[in-house]
Amino acid sequence: MTVRTRFAPSPTGFLHIGGARTALFSWAYARRHGGTFILRIEDTDVARSTPEAVQAIIDGMNWLGLAHDEGPFYQMQRMDRYKEVIGQMLAAGTAYYCYTSKEELDALRAEQEAKKEKPRYDGRWRPEAGKTLPAVPAGIEPVVRFKNPTSGVVAWDDQVKGRIEISNTELDDFIIARADGTPTYNFCVVVDDWDMGITHVIRGDDHVNNTPRQINVLAALGATVPQYAHLSMILGDDGQKLSKRHGAVSVMQYDEEGYLPEAVLNYLARLGWSHGDEELFSMEQFVQWFDLDHITASAAQFNTEKLNWLNAQYLKQADNARLAAEVKQRLQKQGVDTAAVQDMERVIGLYKERVNSLNELADAIHPFCVVVHASADVQAQHLTDAAKATLATLKAKLTAVSEWIAPNLNAAIKETVAEHAVKMPAVAIPLRVVLLGQPQSPSIDQVLEVMGREGVLARLQSV
Repeated sequence: MTVRTRFAPSPTGFLHIGGARTALFSWAYARRHGGTFILRIEDTDVARSTPEAVQAIIDGMNWLGLAHDEGPFYQMQRMDRYKEVIGQMLAAGTAYYCYTSKEELDALRAEQEAKKEKPRYDGRWRPEAGKTLPAVPAGIEPVVRFKNPTSGVVAWDDQVKGRIEISNTELDDFIIARADGTPTYNFCVVVDDWDMGITHVIRGDDHVNNTPRQINVLAALGATVPQYAHLSMILGDDGQKLSKRHGAVSVMQYDEEGYLPEAVLNYLARLGWSHGDEELFSMEQFVQWFDLDHITASAAQFNTEKLNWLNAQYLKQADNARLAAEVKQRLQKQGVDTAAVQDMERVIGLYKERVNSLNELADAIHPFCVVVHASADVQAQHLTDAAKATLATLKAKLTAVSEWIAPNLNAAIKETVAEHAVKMPAVAIPLRVVLLGQPQSPSIDQVLEVMGREGVLARLQSV
């Protein structure tokens, strides 16, 4: 059997963390078994589906690097196929027309609720041997209902949740085509999975209630039932259901906030799955290790601190040229001219181990691009008359440096320290404040070297 998985989002919004994890697990399972990963856009909710949302999903998948092998397929382009199958089911007697009006359904529901019964369709238009159906009413366009079995159970061995059994008496004859002829979600999914030869359906556990209905339709069609794996929900940092305040935002927002896609993927992989105690791993390793057996059935909890830590690890490992391109793009977006930075990659090398995100890295490099003035409080604290005197001495010594390299610059600083009989911070901190607008930085001699003679002396001129 060739493994075929699918990711099937509805384009009613962006691709969020929960959807991205589903896509990742489906992609990884197909890759692990040399199978096929399919992207399917379930856009039958015409009122809420938008082209912008479709593009947001594809952009998110591309940013994460989750390439699909087939698709994207769009359900709205498959309407003729759905109607063909509905016609076949009507002819086979596994589906039937129902003329119950909305008012009748409302009255039925009210009656069942008054009796504290589970609201469900009562099968009044369901054809049975020896049963006389009502006369077809005028002026009502019928829906098409699936003729669900009335006895037995629907059972499957869920790859995450274990054995699940649902009695058919709990299920009613659900609608598979609306009065205007458009097919419903549960029906479209079944036909798609059948036609596309899906072998493993990996999706969120909010779909567990759909599964018995879908299995029954597949059985009625004589189709092979795929294996199902329902992933538990993701909780936010506070233990509550994930919301927009903590994580349920567009995957692309993580790009905007300065996360690397490989860090986000690594983090998503650990949301509900594990391989021993491994925390930091490549996608190649993840594919080699990934299986459905080690997905936990309990809810996973989003942890922003953990994501930040992972991102910091990936930033440390990342190629400086790649980070330089990312930082330049972010600074230029802010209207910052990066031309003054002579060697962006070397500056990146100084700072990348000190930050958690690309945005923090861009902020750190901003003062190398343009003069940044420290706040009045910082200047009052560190740019005293004594400090200005040491900086004047240092400027003269730096002007005389023949080769602008860190050892020579360090020697000039040490000479100034000795000449003024002060400790190193008395020179280094005011120097940082003048050059960078802040009292902290990497090793000051290296900062001087990468900023360059012209930039350093121009900034000291203002003291």
